[in-house]
Amino acid sequence: RCHTWFWNLIQNDFKTGNIDFEGCMRLFEKMNLSFDEDHFKHIFKKTLDKHTEDVVSMDDFRAIYRALVHRPEYENLFKSYSTDGKILPVGQLLKFLVKEQFQTEADETTVLEIIMKHEPIDEVRKKRQLSFEGFVRYMNSEECSVFKFQHKAVYQDMTLPLCDYYISSSHNTYLLSDQLMGPSHLWGYTSALLKGCRCLEIDCWDGNNEPMVYHGHTLTSRIPFRSVIHVIDKYAFMSSAYPLILSLENHCSPKQQEAMAECLKSVLGEKLLYLPVGGDTNITRLPSPEALRFKVLIKNKKVGTVEESLLRVEDGYHGEVEEMSESDAPSDEDSEDTTPLRLTRTPSKRRRGSQLSTPPHKRTKVKRVQIALALSDLVIYTKSQKFVSFDHSLMHQQCHENNSIGEVAARKLARTSVKEFISHTTRFITRIYPKGSRMSSSNYNPQDFWNIGCQMVALNFQTRGLPMELQDGKFLDNGACGYVLKPEFLRDSNSSFTPRNVGGYGKPMSLTIRLISGHQLPPSSMSKTNKADPLVNIEIYGVPEDQTRKKSSVVRSNALSPKWNETFNFTIQVPELALIRFCVEDEVSLVNREFLGQYTLPVLCLNTG
Repeated sequence: RCHTWFWNLIQNDFKTGNIDFEGCMRLFEKMNLSFDEDHFKHIFKKTLDKHTEDVVSMDDFRAIYRALVHRPEYENLFKSYSTDGKILPVGQLLKFLVKEQFQTEADETTVLEIIMKHEPIDEVRKKRQLSFEGFVRYMNSEECSVFKFQHKAVYQDMTLPLCDYYISSSHNTYLLSDQLMGPSHLWGYTSALLKGCRCLEIDCWDGNNEPMVYHGHTLTSRIPFRSVIHVIDKYAFMSSAYPLILSLENHCSPKQQEAMAECLKSVLGEKLLYLPVGGDTNITRLPSPEALRFKVLIKNKKVGTVEESLLRVEDGYHGEVEEMSESDAPSDEDSEDTTPLRLTRTPSKRRRGSQLSTPPHKRTKVKRVQIALALSDLVIYTKSQKFVSFDHSLMHQQCHENNSIGEVAARKLARTSVKEFISHTTRFITRIYPKGSRMSSSNYNPQDFWNIGCQMVALNFQTRGLPMELQDGKFLDNGACGYVLKPEFLRDSNSSFTPRNVGGYGKPMSLTIRLISGHQLPPSSMSKTNKADPLVNIEIYGVPEDQTRKKSSVVRSNALSPKWNETFNFTIQVPELALIRFCVEDEVSLVNREFLGQYTLPVLCLNTG
């Protein structure tokens, strides 16, 4: 039956005779089979060695198909449950689901759904059975992915206040490379939004006639603010329906701030949130992501209260500017959103005044900041508030005011006042950003700040590497919607949890990983064919006690189908904060390894089986 099905499937493509490499690849694509081109090329060439021509017959194609699709480990598994080695009846497939996949709730309906969905041979499907071809398709499907199928959709409670969630956040979103000379580009915004990012940064400066977006005092290129907002309007809710926050780092004159406000209103229209939900101006609790679906929020400094803003909106006004004074001790980091919007001093003095060489204890300056009310009034739930101290916030800060703290200061606070820091993040949205000296747009480890409940841990999305791999892995959770609910102990202001002393908050979990095999791994860059010497690192990121790494043995000269059959055991104290990373490397020499690929996901998103 399988034989006949296969010939019927491919004979059309062989009508005019044997097929070449391109035809072979097209046929694989038509069969919806994923393959790596390097391995495909290698197997195709090996098949050609028997011929003089550059084309293959139907029999050759079948051999290529088997070499790439029929993994021996699948065959062994299939045969251990199949009574005749050819098909799996309902009862045997159910046994497989319970015993191997740990699907204890599986029943006949579950089994029939799998057969209807994955069995390609009509005759076998009608008999309610699964052939080896169907089994392979099931094993390669999303249902058997290491990532829990149920977590690929939004499954968490989305009706809690915004500050109860981790929010996927980007830093210097407009940059594609480093922050000294790199190009500023709209693709930075598009790609971040398509990845589910929910907090974008826009660095705004005065242009000739309109505000421009670039990294100030550097040679990065410039893009018009209006173009950025058009791109945001187009892609804002393509990957997620939940609120998008625009963090404005605003260096514009009042006139151009007005132009920004006008642009935000005219381009975003209904999407822009400029009135409180339900019209309630007395904000005692932040609204939920659910209540703010399909809304764009502006994060910026604000003058006065939401109530005053509403009255102004009703009266209609233009050209009004308010001056704020800000006491600001020079800081050891780039000042990010706390950079003054406009100082009432001469430009030459302003530049000198903003150098950060004076030790913080030496002097305190009072800055005069001018804010256009038209822009200020668009800020409702995300008002940028300078961070003074945890005590100061507890006494004076409102729930809709958020702080941005640089990574160096934040790390110090996490060391010296971790309980107060965690208590602070249960009440207020806290944004962490990379230090200004990271000229190459490198990133810090975000895990340290997720461990203490910081909601917006902003990273340079344009920079590949471990921090962004952790970020991507964490936000795969909850349907990759950009909002992940924080653990209960990081939402409760009376919690005594700290990452170094988890106390009664630990829920120890025993995790066993059996590393069986690899399939079509990327070949080594040193290999002229499709070879590598792969090894796998299995790493846990989480609270300090859970951080660990285990390493497999090296399989020599095999990237197509390396086999390890090794078992690793982990005990994880705080699974709610833990990520697991599988990193495959090629052992070039004893001291040198080449990165081949990785996959990171939350430990609680791991599928059994």
